[in-house]
Parts: sequence; structure tokens; C-alpha cells
Amino acid sequence: MATFNLTVNGKKQELNVDPSTPLLWVLRDHLNLVGTKFGCGMAQCGACTIHLDGKAVRSCILPVSAVGDQEVTTIEGLSENGDHPVQNAWLEHDVPQCGYCQAGQIMSAVALLKENPTPTDEQIENTMSGNICRCGTYTRIKAAIKTASKTINA
Repeated sequence: MATFNLTVNGKKQELNVDPSTPLLWVLRDHLNLVGTKFGCGMAQCGACTIHLDGKAVRSCILPVSAVGDQEVTTIEGLSENGDHPVQNAWLEHDVPQCGYCQAGQIMSAVALLKENPTPTDEQIENTMSGNICRCGTYTRIKAAIKTASKTINA
């Protein structure tokens, strides 16, 4: 066990955990931030996507010891009231069906728009291809990202 001082969703957190514990399980089991989901455990599906200093990363394979002083943002920390432009666009386009993958999808979309505020269809598809939606809402996801882009750039 080791002590880690993390900044998660803007709050300082001190945790005593095994250094090899994936950040996903630190978030879910130790901090009760359960919006980040376990999907595959191999960084292939995107359900566990969070932001590390604003970049989308897969938390299921990231050991807590690798976080260092980087800021962690989960879906719970994206906006105080669930009203981030991407979250609003998700609702406007009725994106979620089962909803399981949506936190990871949203976190990937937010990172994309932060890096590229006006992505092309191809850029959206390339970025989001790492996030699997078993319900197949990809068309609505792309439309929501385009809507959020317009809102962010207004």
C-alpha cells in the first residue's frame, strides 16, 4: 500500500491503495465515483474514459501510481449540474439507449472538442471509433458532437 494525493474533479483526495490499482477501481471503489464504467478491462471499449489533465484516457489500465500530479476529471466533474454543452447535446439528440457507454462517449467527445472545436465527420469518427456502443447510436453521437461544437463556438 502507498499513499497517493490526487486531484479528482477539482478536489484533493488522499488515498492509501496498492500502486498498481487501476484508476478505474480507485474512482469507483474508494471515491464512490461510479459514473466511470468497467467495460472490457483492456482499454478497448472506452466505457472507462476519463480526463487526465484534459486528455481522454482509459482508466481501466492506468495504474494509480501513474497519475502523479495530473488532474483527474470524471463524468461527475464535467459540470456541476450536468449541463455541459456535450451533455445537453446528448439529451437533445436522444443519444443514450441503455446508457452504459455514454459517460465514456461524452468524455471522449469533450476531449475532442477541446482539442478541435470544429471537427469534420472523419475526425469525429476517428476519435470516437475507440468507444463502443452496443446499441449502435453512432449516428446520434456524431450529430450531438456537431451540435455541441456549434454551441461551444457560438
